[in-house]
Amino acid sequence: MIPIKTPAELERMRASNRLAAEVLRAVVGRVRPGVTTAELDALAAEEMAKRKARSAFLGYRGFPGHICVSVNEEVVHGIPGSRRIRLGDLVSLDVGVVFEGFIGDTATTVAVGVIDPRALQLLETAERALAAAIAAARSGARLSDISHAVETVATAAGFGVVRDFVGHGIGRRMHEEPQIPNFGPPGRGPTLARGMTLAIEPMLTMGDWRVRVLDDQWTVVTADGLPAAHVEHTIAVGDEGGEILSRVAA
Repeated sequence: MIPIKTPAELERMRASNRLAAEVLRAVVGRVRPGVTTAELDALAAEEMAKRKARSAFLGYRGFPGHICVSVNEEVVHGIPGSRRIRLGDLVSLDVGVVFEGFIGDTATTVAVGVIDPRALQLLETAERALAAAIAAARSGARLSDISHAVETVATAAGFGVVRDFVGHGIGRRMHEEPQIPNFGPPGRGPTLARGMTLAIEPMLTMGDWRVRVLDDQWTVVTADGLPAAHVEHTIAVGDEGGEILSRVAA
């Protein structure tokens, strides 16, 4: 059964996700040629500490970073380290925080300088797929309507949709029910209701959807070595679609 948050819990989810979005924005602003992924991680740690939050990722099942930084063919779960960002890279940044007992989770993929037009289309399609999925996250809809929305946008543009890793419910724990694939037919699964909070995260590939995990047991890369894009928002199901919780306040 998908947990439904009370109004008080939703307010705390809004707070934690707003902080996650603020941290993500700060890290995005530091992405440039020459910076290492470890330096981005250190900045994220500083920004979390300023906000009296802590990383939801550090130590989670042994993960060694405050955030995930995945570059080019790396899809998700990249471990920050000595790798230097270069012109033309695609850099995926995934931020998770814990604030007052609730999880905030959000991600984006950014281009470093001028990139290949097809890679730019990949980024734009990932964002459109996320927007379509959020619009489908309305009360009375079925869970797989979200999945189908992502797949429809991605495949129409000729991109692959990762199948081995999925979105998820979120709240006091990083991974709550349900799992949310980014593919599948509509009209299946549980009926969505107001107050359900979900982390929707399309993972699209330039080529084939198949992936593999590197020897570090964390970093997920495309099997064909082609670039990938990962975007994510935490949302609350509403009557007209999802309310984006992981958005910086105006």
